[in-house]
Amino acid sequence: MYSDRIEILSVTLLDEQRRLVDALKQIARSLKLEFGWHYLLDLTWITKELGSMKGKRLMDAGAGVGVMQWYLASQGAEVTSVDRLSRASLPLRFRARYPVQGLRPDDLLLPRQVFMSQVSRQTEAPQPAASKSRAVFEMVEWMLSILIRQTTDQGRVLIYNQDLSNLIDIKENTFDAIVSVSALEHNSPEDLPDVVSELLRVLKPGGVLLATLAVARMQDWYHEPSAGWCYSEASLRRAFHLSSDAPSNYEHYDELFAALRDCAELRDNLASFYFRSGENGMPWGKWDPQYQPVGVIKVKSDEWLADSDS
Repeated sequence: MYSDRIEILSVTLLDEQRRLVDALKQIARSLKLEFGWHYLLDLTWITKELGSMKGKRLMDAGAGVGVMQWYLASQGAEVTSVDRLSRASLPLRFRARYPVQGLRPDDLLLPRQVFMSQVSRQTEAPQPAASKSRAVFEMVEWMLSILIRQTTDQGRVLIYNQDLSNLIDIKENTFDAIVSVSALEHNSPEDLPDVVSELLRVLKPGGVLLATLAVARMQDWYHEPSAGWCYSEASLRRAFHLSSDAPSNYEHYDELFAALRDCAELRDNLASFYFRSGENGMPWGKWDPQYQPVGVIKVKSDEWLADSDS
């Protein structure tokens, strides 16, 4: 059974859940994806807490093209992947491994449209022949996957390009669970409660919202390089409708932060994109954590239903 909770994430989770960590890394490699600097920790915590996923109807809120949705689908879940940025041109390498559809016709281009767009765009690439070869390879890989997939027991991913604060195409009480990996912090402390309320609207009664965000020691503050907010415990309780009885480990903030700063697995495996820009969570690839991830568990209870109706 789930219960409301706030938990600053401990890096010890990476060793405690090594098999799960390795599985997440394998999926990322197969899809040519890299992790945000603390995302491996976030993903591990969410999937551990979520438990069995087979046959469940889930949402990945603020999904982008990240690992979470693909892992959930590999475990047999139907995943509605929501992001305000369009993924209509989702590369074929994702579709070759997982059944993918658009929630609406405009949410996902047809594979042949993506292929033609890739070929046209890559004509001007530094190595056009190699780029076109990759496009052809992905198209062939996708075509072969259609035959192979008929014998698999995977779930599927539904792409929905929409702002999380206005899920107009989704009915209330739809999802068994909603997950969100380091996405909700791009909402101000004033706007976050409305986003959470919309997520709870589409969650089934008794369903669980599992979200990771960035944590602040005492007061909310804005981390400009990553364009994300770090939230105090009070702000998280208010935004997620958590009572004062919901447990928290904020009293261990300093020791957890010290362990995070000293985590070799995260420090020594920074994604390449960090070294190309100062506008990210680890500007120019210098290991210098300014915040730490926090996990929030919110169960859609009868009390929340009564409050939302009043």
